[in-house]
Amino acid sequence: MASIKRDAVKQKWEETEFPLVCETCLGDNPYLRMTSEPFGKKCKICETPFTVFAWQAGTKGRWKRVEICKSCAKAKNVCQVCIYDLAYGLPVQMRDKILREEGVKNTSAMLAVPQSDANRSWFNAQQQRMIESGEGEGGLTAAAHAKLQSVARMEPRYERNLAKLCSFFAKGECNRGANCPFRHEMPKDRNDPLSQQNTKDRFYGTNDPVAKKMIWRKHQIEEAQKRGDAEKGEEDGDERAIATCYIRFDSKDETTVNISISEGDLRDNFYSHGEIASVRMHQDKGAFVEYTSGE
Repeated sequence: MASIKRDAVKQKWEETEFPLVCETCLGDNPYLRMTSEPFGKKCKICETPFTVFAWQAGTKGRWKRVEICKSCAKAKNVCQVCIYDLAYGLPVQMRDKILREEGVKNTSAMLAVPQSDANRSWFNAQQQRMIESGEGEGGLTAAAHAKLQSVARMEPRYERNLAKLCSFFAKGECNRGANCPFRHEMPKDRNDPLSQQNTKDRFYGTNDPVAKKMIWRKHQIEEAQKRGDAEKGEEDGDERAIATCYIRFDSKDETTVNISISEGDLRDNFYSHGEIASVRMHQDKGAFVEYTSGE
């Protein structure tokens, strides 16, 4: 190990003792056995060799392994496996969209990671320095925190750890039966956007189908709430109209032309139908009697 650290290039390789992962990816088994392989593969974001951890995610879950290095995960505050935000359980694209709507720009999790090798190396060095000194923390307003909390998904979703689908079962050729380590379910439509996910899009927050679906669902909920409020307002107006009674004075009949009707007369005659809120006289043509309820 000492010879590796003497190499100027290999000094940038990452070696850690424990991964940065969410509760869902760890699984429902509290007794977890984890394997580690120093410099097992390159990070899918910065292409730096790092320590690869692998474990079985729960009693019925599949084996999972980290996909990005710990430095990149800390830079975006995401899980090394599913690339979801660790604080709110949201995809990066949805989290950053909400932060931009609330005017938050000075948080380190929203910084754009360069995609060229030279700029990415400089960015990683700066991020590591900021993480060690704690300069990148904070910057989140109370309004942004409240909005993120309203859509947060922090409860564990262990169904994400299920085994992958058996391709032989889809063809009708699997002969393992109950001993097959893969799920015997028919696959969804191959044109489904959710079946076309990749780590880089999830990390950079671009063209993430999961985030797009969650944003669309959030928009639908907001529209439904607006329609519900509008319908409630219309119902309130209808209730008031139902609770209002119009009395028209007959001015064509000669026997009733000279009869004077006061507000007190109307209250005395119509009080038996319910409690009266107000009486509005309309000259000699009629009056509106408004009740407190429509019953």
